[in-house]
Amino acid sequence: MKAIELIKPLKTTKYSMDFSDNLEIANITQDTREVEPGSLFICIIGSVKNGHELASEAVQKGAVLIVASEPIEVSVPVVYVNNTMKAMAHLAAAFYDYPSQDLRVIGVTGTNGKTTVTHLLDYIFHDHKEKTGVIGTMYRRIGSKVFETKNTTPDSITLQKTLNEMRKSEVKTCSMEVSSHSLVQGRVWGTDFDVAIFTNLSQDHLEYHHTMEKYAEAKSLLFSQLGNGYEQGKPKFAILNFDDPVGRSYEEKTAATVFSYGIDQPADFKATDLSITNKGTRFNLNFENRVYEVQLQLVGKFNVSNALAAIAGAYAAGLDLPSIIQSISEISGVRGRFEIVKGEHDFAVIVDYAHTPDGLLNVLNAVNEIKVGNVFCVVGCGGDRDRTKRSIMADIAQKNSDRVIFTADNPRTEDPIEILKEMVSGLSADTYQLIPDRREAIQAAIQQAKSNDIVLIAGKGHEDYQIIGTEKHHFDDVEEAEKAIKIKNKDK
Repeated sequence: MKAIELIKPLKTTKYSMDFSDNLEIANITQDTREVEPGSLFICIIGSVKNGHELASEAVQKGAVLIVASEPIEVSVPVVYVNNTMKAMAHLAAAFYDYPSQDLRVIGVTGTNGKTTVTHLLDYIFHDHKEKTGVIGTMYRRIGSKVFETKNTTPDSITLQKTLNEMRKSEVKTCSMEVSSHSLVQGRVWGTDFDVAIFTNLSQDHLEYHHTMEKYAEAKSLLFSQLGNGYEQGKPKFAILNFDDPVGRSYEEKTAATVFSYGIDQPADFKATDLSITNKGTRFNLNFENRVYEVQLQLVGKFNVSNALAAIAGAYAAGLDLPSIIQSISEISGVRGRFEIVKGEHDFAVIVDYAHTPDGLLNVLNAVNEIKVGNVFCVVGCGGDRDRTKRSIMADIAQKNSDRVIFTADNPRTEDPIEILKEMVSGLSADTYQLIPDRREAIQAAIQQAKSNDIVLIAGKGHEDYQIIGTEKHHFDDVEEAEKAIKIKNKDK
């Protein structure tokens, strides 16, 4: 692509030197490891490194044009802008020829439920014979091809490149998790969302946002940026959880058509008459003066809310409601979300990603709704993250479990013992077990479990690693639970 055409959206005339109208750009990147001959390198000021300090290295590797916001001395032309993060979003969308405009893009934001809702949507559209894509916490997937992901929502270049690959692969619908970090940092600028879904807001990421008000404001950006135009053929929809007062407040922040959903509050898509067992959940869906029976293989009230979000989102995207309900009834679950561990045992073992106070309370409520015996909870808190939620989560685990074991969960650069001390600071010592080694904690819970008990292993869900220091070590809660069950069976 010609450089002069690529930089047009930047609306800038401040260059360090003139360059030829025929200068071709083969690649755009903010990462010097990805620079190749013919690259445009964008200097991003990050939390660890300032990209302006890496501009010379980029030129040595073949960069032919630099975008910067600070003065730099290099031998190739530099385009100066006020905000390189925003410039990167413009350039990424332009370089890949605005791929989201040719896709149906559904964005899901909220503290809990994003992964479940995106996967419910993905299954529904796939069941309707569409080729689909997913971007989120677990991976980026284009059709059946799976790619690893570093962040829930990738940087704007990776995002636009992924959407472009989806377009080339004839994907029709992309279901995408949109994190609060990505909204504040502008990673989704330039993405044309058709449907935006809000799940809920509860305490998380305060190490980044500092206050719940700022956290809520960050999430609202997905809806306020949804578009003010009412062009024919591509309407915009906001799907809001009216059981959450934050969701109700977002109605005022968007110009899009709003569909609300809820269980406890009046809403467009309202669930009533819930019946929850260890085999699944049934409820009545009330919409436009009609009642539809919905049968889920998923367990718990929180999954009813997730199902309502997906149903409303799919309906807003144009699918027929009865066929949506039929599709969602066939979904058995999502990896690491209330995942039941298989094996020969007369008690239940459940692995869930619950790593926030509200998420942990929701999953423990679901467990207590179906319990017959005792509930064991194995849980910890991650290091280098919101410290204020640690004692809150410990209190929730202690109050909603019969027996609780506190253990490590991605301690990162913190001392896991100190994290555990903060967790249990308000609890009586005789109300819990403290087993820092996560493998030993899982084994202890399963060894103690008796017939009809339920062991909940919370916090990591689908993750197959443990972050200790700055390194990832293989660790999978489901694998460890399966091993512990086999050890217990041998000891009988």
